[in-house]
Amino acid sequence: MIILCLFGLYLVSAVAGPRKHRKKVDERVYLLHADVLKFDQYGPNPGAQIVKGHVAFKHMGASLRCDSAYFYQESNSVKAFGHVFFKQGDTLSLSCERAFYDGQWQKMEARKNVVLHHRHQVLKTDSLDFDRLYNIANFMDGGTLIDGKERLVADWGEYNTDTRQAAFYYNVKLKSPRQTITTDTLYYDVAKSKAHIVGPGSKIKSKQSVVTTQNAYYDTKRDKAELFGRSTIVDGDKTITADTLYYVKDGNNRAYGNVIYKDLRNKNSLTCGYLRYNEKKGYGFATKTPVAKEYSRKDTLYMHSDSMKIYTFNINTDSVYRKVHAFPHVRVFRNDVQAVCDSLVFNTSDSCMTMYKDPITWNGKNRQLLGEQINVYMNDSTVRKADVLGQALSVELLSDGEHYNQITSKVMHAYFDHGKIKEGESIGNVQSIYYPINDKDSSLMMLNYLETDTMRVFMSPEQKVQKIWTSKFSGVGYPMTQIPPTRSKLPNFAWYDYIRPINKDDIYEWRGKRDGNLKIVQRHAAPLQKIESSEEKPKEKGNNNE
Repeated sequence: MIILCLFGLYLVSAVAGPRKHRKKVDERVYLLHADVLKFDQYGPNPGAQIVKGHVAFKHMGASLRCDSAYFYQESNSVKAFGHVFFKQGDTLSLSCERAFYDGQWQKMEARKNVVLHHRHQVLKTDSLDFDRLYNIANFMDGGTLIDGKERLVADWGEYNTDTRQAAFYYNVKLKSPRQTITTDTLYYDVAKSKAHIVGPGSKIKSKQSVVTTQNAYYDTKRDKAELFGRSTIVDGDKTITADTLYYVKDGNNRAYGNVIYKDLRNKNSLTCGYLRYNEKKGYGFATKTPVAKEYSRKDTLYMHSDSMKIYTFNINTDSVYRKVHAFPHVRVFRNDVQAVCDSLVFNTSDSCMTMYKDPITWNGKNRQLLGEQINVYMNDSTVRKADVLGQALSVELLSDGEHYNQITSKVMHAYFDHGKIKEGESIGNVQSIYYPINDKDSSLMMLNYLETDTMRVFMSPEQKVQKIWTSKFSGVGYPMTQIPPTRSKLPNFAWYDYIRPINKDDIYEWRGKRDGNLKIVQRHAAPLQKIESSEEKPKEKGNNNE
């Protein structure tokens, strides 16, 4: 049995090979120099060697110098006083007024006017503990980390010299030439100059903007921010809030989730699910249920479409202007006016809003206007003029709910005063149906059918027809009891009350026309439009009133 055991041990040792001896590390603290050395066993520091004058120690590749010290050789520790200077390698040094160094645990407690240098960074504090095993420096009584032109101040924090990661807590402030960050908790990557900001009410301030967040990553070198947890950017009169924001100075900025953009100066706002904007180019794109609001008047205008874009021209010049595109399925609501179309463009250079592809507008309780294209010219937020181009049709439902005043022509112009229409002009192949109203009992008197080349309708401040002017015309009148069924409506009559937005919450539901899109209608030439000879003078011109 003994022989078998010895044979087994031999096999194990043969497989394992010869033992490797671990290199011994000398963990003792050595006193290299002192001008004076004393030992007082019965003094206030028994067991300590008292050293003074140009004192120098070394320990595991690090050096410690000071004016005087208590050297505890048995516990392998040092209490240093006066011009304490600690150095580790070529990248780290520390100075303070007094310190305690524990060689067994490789920890240093530095106190009063502590300055830690690591590479290009400087950490200043009055109380710092440095752990050489993990290369972590902790400060407790307020500290400042200086990284080039950036200064990071906090009540408490730690800095890892290996990973160059820093963590700061309580009354944290990061200052740089371009911005100031205030927060309760901040994690800072020194190598990348990137800060992770944590805590409600955290702010990033610059000359142009203020960012409020509770969770953000900020690149101080490139002025780039990743903001989470419902953050807000305030840039002068403009504010943007979103669940997630990606901000790059003069670059592509993106916002996700319940985005709210406000322009307090121009009194408009935009809400959407996704927004992209380039400040340098002045380009923006919004989608995921975008809604634009304009509230410069007492009443707010709401506009919704599938997507919206903004283009800026001649940016950073006195001739700057912008174009806003909304497409497709545009729906607009304000209490006094509503509109739908496939696409819309607003140009700030002439304050013109152009609606394309089957545009329809409504105003008042019962007026509808449509055509192939509608141009609306604004004065601030008030309509001053509207042009309807191609297959123009104006329809007004009368108070009895059964009859309609109607005008159709190639082109229509409407002129407004303080947001109320004061004059309408129809040009080219004009056809109209008009019901005069009895002033006594408000009953309909008759149907007047008229064809002409030009018609102007003048409205009273109460938005009632005041006067109608036409060029040469032909027409016919029918008593109410003798109106032919085919004469009560024009050939291209259409009434789209089922499409009209009824409130601000109705702009989200797109409703198309039941009878399809507008079609090119071949109309016969209006009467009295032939060119007259120079010898023949018109019998009537511009003097017909109805």
